[in-house]
Amino acid sequence: MTIQSPVSETRSAGGSGAAEPVIRLEQVHKTYHMGDIEVHALRGVSVSVARGEYVAIMGPSGSGKSTMMNIVGCLDHPTRGTYWLDGKDVSTVPKARLADIRNQKVGFVFQSFNLVSRTSALENVELPMIYAGVRAKERTRRATEALEIVGLGEKLGNMPNQLSGGQQQRVAVARALVNNPAIILADEPTGALDTRTSIELMEVFQQLNEERRMTIILVTHEIDISEYSKRVLLFRDGRIVRDYAVENRRNATEALAELPEDIIEDVEDTKDEGSPTG
Repeated sequence: MTIQSPVSETRSAGGSGAAEPVIRLEQVHKTYHMGDIEVHALRGVSVSVARGEYVAIMGPSGSGKSTMMNIVGCLDHPTRGTYWLDGKDVSTVPKARLADIRNQKVGFVFQSFNLVSRTSALENVELPMIYAGVRAKERTRRATEALEIVGLGEKLGNMPNQLSGGQQQRVAVARALVNNPAIILADEPTGALDTRTSIELMEVFQQLNEERRMTIILVTHEIDISEYSKRVLLFRDGRIVRDYAVENRRNATEALAELPEDIIEDVEDTKDEGSPTG
């Protein structure tokens, strides 16, 4: 898979710049009540992400990164503060309407793939369009195109158990693309993948970001994976404690070429045996 040279940065790491923000949070708080105890998961987070950025969210357990993901992905509302997604204030949108916005504006990629086991790769990718009311012929066209983009054009009819772990994750990426979302939100997407397959997935994300200008938000605890992004938001105790541009950003294509031969051969042997770990 060919990756173009990285595009020029459209904004600074600190959140300023002329590019239109696709994500903007202002003084966002999230408080959970556990009996008489209040848990402050987010404490006044303010940040913007421009269209076409590739941002990694990092932090230790309990830092607020998962809560941040839930709010950005329209899975939850902030307790207070404001969140704009693609120019719309979604902070207080009713849950039923929020689900529609989520289906239209956010493409999710999860660690566990979340594919439907009894349906083909093509049918899995079509699912978000069924919920969106897209007609069958158009669903098939768009799902086929999405699978071709991620390098699975010859696997349309394969069931999940006929695909490696890396291929299943690519199906999940294709599914995230089909409704042309404002953002792709990937939650620990390499957590169940081996080294080579993880880098291959980073190659897909870099291609989508650099060639198609997709806005990607990657939640990860792996420093090496964050280095494929362009910007990192580091969370601790419910706040962003660092917001910085990635220097010496990793190029996934180059990283794949530099892998030792024995790692490549081992992974290829595993794929031939149909292992679910890719």
